[in-house]
Amino acid sequence: MSLMNAKEIMDLIPNRYPILFIDRVDAMDPGKSITATKNVTINENYFQGHFPGNPVMPGVLIIESMAQVASILILKSSQFENKTVYMGSIRNAKFRKMVEPGDVLRFEVKIDKVRGSAGSVSCVAYVGDKKACEAQLTFIVSAKEREE
Repeated sequence: MSLMNAKEIMDLIPNRYPILFIDRVDAMDPGKSITATKNVTINENYFQGHFPGNPVMPGVLIIESMAQVASILILKSSQFENKTVYMGSIRNAKFRKMVEPGDVLRFEVKIDKVRGSAGSVSCVAYVGDKKACEAQLTFIVSAKEREE
């Protein structure tokens, strides 16, 4: 059972197809951590051009997926309600396993610190019990209210 489905995710973050990568949120401790899932399917547009014949999910899209999960966690904090989250930097990104069609990516994101409207998170993506990617991201929350 999911905590948030795709519709509820779209109500929270501005990303839409084809750049919305999170299918559901499985668990969340607001202000601390979140676990979310993406089902990787052969129907994804990027597989047409990213290593045809040997499809591999681009690493940059795994990082973007992590940023989307982090955004959900951050925006679930009452202090950032109706705001927009932007990625500030990517540090210590490591790709450990290729992600292929049929894989299920599980993202675990933890907030490291928040200071004012900025902060950092630690992110790990797993396929099964194997670490596929890890990175530290910084974020900036827009002071402007998000338009509905």
